[in-house]
Amino acid sequence: MKVVAFNASPHPQGNTAHALRIVTDVLERNGIETETIHIGGQDIHPCMGCNGCARSRDGRCVLPDDGLNGWIEKIRQADGLLLGTPVHFSGMSGAMKCFLDRMTYVCGNSGGLLRHKVGAAVAAVRRSGGIPAVDGVNHYLTYSEMLLPASNYWNVIHGLRPGEVEGDEEGVQILQVLGENMAWLLKLVDYGRDAVPAPQPVRKKFTNFIR
Repeated sequence: MKVVAFNASPHPQGNTAHALRIVTDVLERNGIETETIHIGGQDIHPCMGCNGCARSRDGRCVLPDDGLNGWIEKIRQADGLLLGTPVHFSGMSGAMKCFLDRMTYVCGNSGGLLRHKVGAAVAAVRRSGGIPAVDGVNHYLTYSEMLLPASNYWNVIHGLRPGEVEGDEEGVQILQVLGENMAWLLKLVDYGRDAVPAPQPVRKKFTNFIR
């Protein structure tokens, strides 16, 4: 089994990276392979709403490739997805927003590539705004019918300078518990895949409020 983690901080070795590493260390101790990809320093195009992926349904964005299509392929082959963001103005980073807008739309229009994979979000923050940031990322995961592990508090850790999050004892424990629960859920899904039939996907109904 494998989990792909995405670091959407502009600082490749900042506190978001430390937060992800706390979780991935636990996953690896549980025998789960991990790979961390730094997208925070990438020039990620925003979604243009062109519906090209809805027409092609081939798992690729039609915009000039900025790395997204390769990342989607890694997600396709993985069992779990771990998303790490710093907190910018009480929300996720711009890189994470651009990444999620396009990735989620492409995957949803390509047979539900995220459906029933295990997904989790973590946020690193100096002071406040971590919970809205995690909640915002979770909107994409739940929309995609992903399975979300929990921890014993919200998945937020605090620090300013790189590495300071390691001093947030409660935050470290929160992410360690998240890692344990994520590993357990991944194993449950893998164990039950052949024993318990998954619900069949349904064709989404769209209802407009203004006609």
